[in-house]
Amino acid sequence: MSSNETLTWGNSRLELLPQRAAWDPELQVLLIADLHLGKAESFQAQGIPLPSDGDQGNLNRLLELTASLHPQQVLVLGDLIHSQLGLTPELQEKLAALPELMGCELFLVGGNHDRGAVFPSLQAQPSLQRGAWWLSHEPETPPEPELLNICGHVHPVAVLGQGSDRLRLPCFGLDFSQQRLLLPAFGELTGGHPAPLKMQRWVIAEDRVLKLPGAN
Repeated sequence: MSSNETLTWGNSRLELLPQRAAWDPELQVLLIADLHLGKAESFQAQGIPLPSDGDQGNLNRLLELTASLHPQQVLVLGDLIHSQLGLTPELQEKLAALPELMGCELFLVGGNHDRGAVFPSLQAQPSLQRGAWWLSHEPETPPEPELLNICGHVHPVAVLGQGSDRLRLPCFGLDFSQQRLLLPAFGELTGGHPAPLKMQRWVIAEDRVLKLPGAN
């Protein structure tokens, strides 16, 4: 059975989900970042043979989430695709069908990997505010002191243990001093960067979100 954690910011609440997503139950908004769709095809175009089945797994997880939560909006915080090399006609068709399949609006806050891409029914937007959240791709300073910046780009992971017992798990990372929450990469084929120990970290272990001991 899946388990999630809740982050409270002022009077707002955000649920941190084991599917590498965040959910605002009041606004009915689902937040994800860094899908990097078409990454395998991008590598294939450069002569590196990677299997092409990763995108469907990522999209299926997204459809399962929306079927469970019934959001009014899904907001992708950048890097929907990996590069224009991987934006095949098949992927274009899948992206065009997403809003109807999810039953809600789809918004994209443009990321560095999305630059120059033309999507069939989606226009990349700059950073924006939803409720108490300042939503961006790369980390930004919120324009108002009461807002929390929620962003992607970093692909945070928590490194646990040492030597052969070391684990690298995707995580959410909250930096209190910077008023910033890093979302884990939603895409499977993305890698990651260790979240600083000063952050409050929630690791994703299979179908659970677990809060690590307090930030340093």
